Amino acid sequence: MKTLPLTLLVAAGLLSAGAAQADEALAKAKNCLACHTVDKKIVGPAYKDVAKKYAGQKDAEAKLVEKVLKGGKGSWGEVPMPPNTTVKPEEATKLVKWILSLK
Repeated sequence: MKTLPLTLLVAAGLLSAGAAQADEALAKAKNCLACHTVDKKIVGPAYKDVAKKYAGQKDAEAKLVEKVLKGGKGSWGEVPMPPNTTVKPEEATKLVKWILSLK
């Protein structure tokens, strides 16, 4: 019986790792990684820095989804983030949930 909880724990870890890889793949497919990385600033902020900045904010997900879709300027400096016209709203939501999970 002790192996069942361990098996479930391992399975949960594999599923979450798969989801993280899938969302990183979506970021790559949508060209997000041209300006962002998970852990260091390039043109835009590192995704971990975004997760830290918005941690605990109730409206963070909606605010960031809108920025992904429409672009923005001023939150991270003077370089504007252009609108992402190839990203669908449901993809933006998936990307933002992944980014916010990177604390």
